[in-house]
Amino acid sequence: MTTQKNTGPDSDAQDMSPEEIQAVIDRILSKDAPATVQDRDEPRGVLGKAQAISRLDDEHSIYDGDQEDLAERRALRRTVGLSTELEDVTEVEYRQLRLERVVLAGLWTEGTLADAENSLRELAALAETAGSEVLDGIVQRRMKPDPGTFLGSGKAMELKDIVMSTGADTVVVDAELAPSQRRGLEDIVKVKVVDRTTLILDIFAQHAKSREGKAQVELAQLEYLLPRLRGWGDSMSRQAGGQVGGAGAGMGSRGPGETKIELDRRRIRTRMAKLRREIAAMKPSRETKRANRRRNAVPSVAIAGYTNAGKSSLLNRLTDAGVLVENALFATLDPTVRKAQTPDGIGYTLSDTVGFVRSLPTQLVEAFRSTLEEVADADLILHVVDVSHPDPEGQIAAVRQVFSEVDARKIPEIIVLNKADAADPFVIERLKQKEPRHVVVSTRTGQGIAELLGAISEAIPRPGVRVEVLIPYNRGELINKLHNTEAEILSLEHEEEGTRVVAMVHENLAAELESFVSNG
Repeated sequence: MTTQKNTGPDSDAQDMSPEEIQAVIDRILSKDAPATVQDRDEPRGVLGKAQAISRLDDEHSIYDGDQEDLAERRALRRTVGLSTELEDVTEVEYRQLRLERVVLAGLWTEGTLADAENSLRELAALAETAGSEVLDGIVQRRMKPDPGTFLGSGKAMELKDIVMSTGADTVVVDAELAPSQRRGLEDIVKVKVVDRTTLILDIFAQHAKSREGKAQVELAQLEYLLPRLRGWGDSMSRQAGGQVGGAGAGMGSRGPGETKIELDRRRIRTRMAKLRREIAAMKPSRETKRANRRRNAVPSVAIAGYTNAGKSSLLNRLTDAGVLVENALFATLDPTVRKAQTPDGIGYTLSDTVGFVRSLPTQLVEAFRSTLEEVADADLILHVVDVSHPDPEGQIAAVRQVFSEVDARKIPEIIVLNKADAADPFVIERLKQKEPRHVVVSTRTGQGIAELLGAISEAIPRPGVRVEVLIPYNRGELINKLHNTEAEILSLEHEEEGTRVVAMVHENLAAELESFVSNG
């Protein structure tokens, strides 16, 4: 992997030797050691996993359940070295797809070298999650992207040489490309070019399971595809119009009427309208459940954060939900809601939401807006942060940007510093100083979970009306409601006439118990 000499004002890059720059590139793409070339004639390969994916080998705890969904997903995972070409028809049932071989390409336009390194590290992790093998890459220092090919012309030719020498079949660019930039770069490198947005949409398409999740992903894909349609040759004018023959071709061939690309655009718009109606039709069900929780004054806690920060693991640790947990980006997309209870008996709901990422495509924010409403309607947000990541502050800023887009910045927030068992204590201390409302936990070892439960108990809304009631023994359903709903029982005594209860309740329950109020 190569980089171009810095021509900008960043003195750090100017002072770095080629060996130091190469060490940075190796650190981006390798897990334990820099990538090595065994033979000059062999393609250059990258050893290990990208560092944006956690290094923890023990991926699951006893709280994660059997993880049957994960076994099903991995059963169809692409495999290194296996080809899609069959030698015998009997192999068809056992065939697995060959990993795509990709080369990364990025621009360092602003910020520090560490920022550029973290961005490309994340791109490598995204490529691995999508089912590809990262071979090599290239980084160029430029003030702004080239309008025609994204990279400069010389660097684009260098990228072409890398693609040919490694045998790659795809180039992944760490930005959202304009249609003209994608075509220009493909014309040079002669292989498929995929940008960051396409890569994220592909991961979402692989991992969506529910009917609503699939519809949301398809809508985001069509919104991204619509301005990028293109046609070739005669396919641009399939339908002709006019009565006078043109070029001797006879009637009906005078010139193009409705072109093929316009037909495709109309079909896409029709499909997008249908998907929006379907998603809108699914919304009332979720709103009804939220309305029931609000009517019963059930506090709602949303687990949100950067992708692969450990949100699903935390939900499993707190509720034994058995939600799919995988050491990959965007492993779970569909929201999961589970009931939980504070140590003193106050019930609340925990919602696991879709993970966020830097420069989350706007199409996804719009398509998943109905899902992200779980965050906007919550009484408390558990903002999970992977404290072992090289740039946890950048992750926090990216997540809060999405919070702003869905009007969730005013909701109380607890920063959950996760993966403390794998993090640098200095980094943990630094974040503790920056975020006053925090809890340090490890969902893998259980460290800090009791402290987190205490923080949730203090932060969620509590019943505010104190009542003292004498409930007859033939009204046992009211006693059951006091135990099962959001009431805090202060004392309970069994007397001759009935059960005397002193409790803190919500206003709606206080009104229901008004006829049984007793002062002594």
